[in-house]
Amino acid sequence: MPSMAKNIIHISEAEAASDFASVLARVRAGAEIVIGDDARPVAVVRPAEPNVRWLSESLRLAKEHASTATLDEDFARDLEEVINSHREPLNPPAWD
Repeated sequence: MPSMAKNIIHISEAEAASDFASVLARVRAGAEIVIGDDARPVAVVRPAEPNVRWLSESLRLAKEHASTATLDEDFARDLEEVINSHREPLNPPAWD
């Protein structure tokens, strides 16, 4: 599966070890971090793949695959009501 990262940043092992919080901040911002030296990457840290599919992504996929599915007016209204009733931010579980 392709990486979600928009940009790739190469850093040394020493830099990664000395400020790993900064490495994670860059990953959260969408970067893919390659750790190692110029000759040989040792590790890659990238954003985790999302465990949800946005409605916009589902609609795009349906269009790309020439789906004939249609959403009736009631479904659209129900969906909008659900979205508007849950505007709190997503708080995924913390990694162990």
